[in-house]
Amino acid sequence: MARYVFITGGVVSSLGKGLASAALGALLQARGFSVRLRKLDPYLNVDPGTMSPFEHGEVFVTDDGAETDLDLGHYERFTGVPARKTDSVSSGRIYSNVLEKERRGDYLGKTIQVVPHVTNEIKEFLKIGEDEVDFMLCEIGGTVGDIEGLPFFEAIRQFSHDKPRGQCIFMHLTLLPYLAASGELKTKPTQHSVKELQSIGIAPDILVCRSEHPIPQKEREKIALFCNVRSESVVPAYDLKSIYEAPLAYHREGLDQAVLDAFGISPAPRPNLDRWHDVADRINNPEGEVNVAIVGKYVQLEDAYKSIKEALTHGGMANRVKVKVEWVDSELFEREDAAPHLEGFHAILVPGGFGERGTEGKIKAAQFARERRIPYLGICLGMQMAVIEAARNVAGVATAGSEEFDHEAGKKRFEPVVYHLKEWIQGNHKVERKADDDKGGTMRLGAYDAALTEGSRVAEIYGTASIEERHRHRYEVDTKYREALEAQGLCFAGMSPDGRLPEIVEWSDHPWFIGVQFHPELKSKPFAPHPLFADFVRAAVETSRLV
Repeated sequence: MARYVFITGGVVSSLGKGLASAALGALLQARGFSVRLRKLDPYLNVDPGTMSPFEHGEVFVTDDGAETDLDLGHYERFTGVPARKTDSVSSGRIYSNVLEKERRGDYLGKTIQVVPHVTNEIKEFLKIGEDEVDFMLCEIGGTVGDIEGLPFFEAIRQFSHDKPRGQCIFMHLTLLPYLAASGELKTKPTQHSVKELQSIGIAPDILVCRSEHPIPQKEREKIALFCNVRSESVVPAYDLKSIYEAPLAYHREGLDQAVLDAFGISPAPRPNLDRWHDVADRINNPEGEVNVAIVGKYVQLEDAYKSIKEALTHGGMANRVKVKVEWVDSELFEREDAAPHLEGFHAILVPGGFGERGTEGKIKAAQFARERRIPYLGICLGMQMAVIEAARNVAGVATAGSEEFDHEAGKKRFEPVVYHLKEWIQGNHKVERKADDDKGGTMRLGAYDAALTEGSRVAEIYGTASIEERHRHRYEVDTKYREALEAQGLCFAGMSPDGRLPEIVEWSDHPWFIGVQFHPELKSKPFAPHPLFADFVRAAVETSRLV
């Protein structure tokens, strides 16, 4: 049966609970334990799938089709354990489940209350798969004191009492602010945060204290005294040059040892950290630098493209170069020439997105990359815009566009090279969708197979004729234009197994120009860079040598 570590946060949000959880998972793996990581989010959305990237950042997608918080991306990147639908839940999902049961009569006429019905639903979620791993790490979103988070805190309090003694521990992440005027680190916010946690019946076993400055031993002892934890369980968390230094940094400060001590696991297995030493070496000792432009519509919030940024870093590590990313707003190109904004870059990446805003700029970016022979990677919408650009400027379809944009405008303006996907095969059954269906969870989501064209660049990159990648889209490139486009050199290099849905396109006469309908960034890891990103950065390195 799994041991549970509940990770909570206090003082301020965005302290790095997800990163701390992921790093702890990696350290426990390094000691030979199996782990699973979960995120419990207090917001009332059923999932983040319908949230704007400006609201919530990136939506991470699992193999089994769940739209989840971006922290699950951290979990996968650090542990290599594929996330599942059962690794993410929100208040919205919990309340929805409870109300569905009430409507069915499952509660036999009882009055439905937060305690015990909502908290029981949360506890049932926590139990899923508990016999599969040694450690279950469960991060609670938000900060202690948030009103919407109270049912989750109550649930984990109850859960820890339901389990045998020593089966659950609590790790609390806080901030130690520094007052420059007095030259002091202040521990009072941490004390108040712990008291808030204690007031709802939870006593933390480990405190992880974020700080921009070294935490003196006397301050650690003070925190331990007033927060009722052992001094060796007060773990500093300092700012790092790279998030991939976190496992080694937390190990130096004793986080994994503190967790094992809290569970009474002695003697503790020695960790094998060779993987993370190699990652740190590749990050800190690059042998060159390349400049990559990410041309997108959500560039004001970098978390909207979190996995893409990390996958580029992984590609750089594979080539032992630093990838310098610059965010370019695609709307700029709708008012100005693209060339002045894109000259000087060694590669261009156009990511996914929804809606018409900024798409003409993405089309111009694809055109610039094609004509200037600059490496180009188009992901999801980025692939669709590359196909539209080819249809307009090479295949002679002057009004080529997407049905998505006509749907928004309420009138036909384009020849739809990209259309609304109405049906597809998932496993052994057919999925059907209508344009006016609910938005949440209705896209083509999760892992799907693709067959690669023999002799294509992507087949060479992957080293196989069949791949499986994660999708998140509801519009698709129309194959009725395939013959005309391929006659001009745009190869449909990857198709769904039934041959109906284009998965990959590439320009056969271009040094490196690939568009993919799926999201390869979601499966990239620092110790296993995705082959597309590794080769994309390699191509950027080649371009940099020609400049």
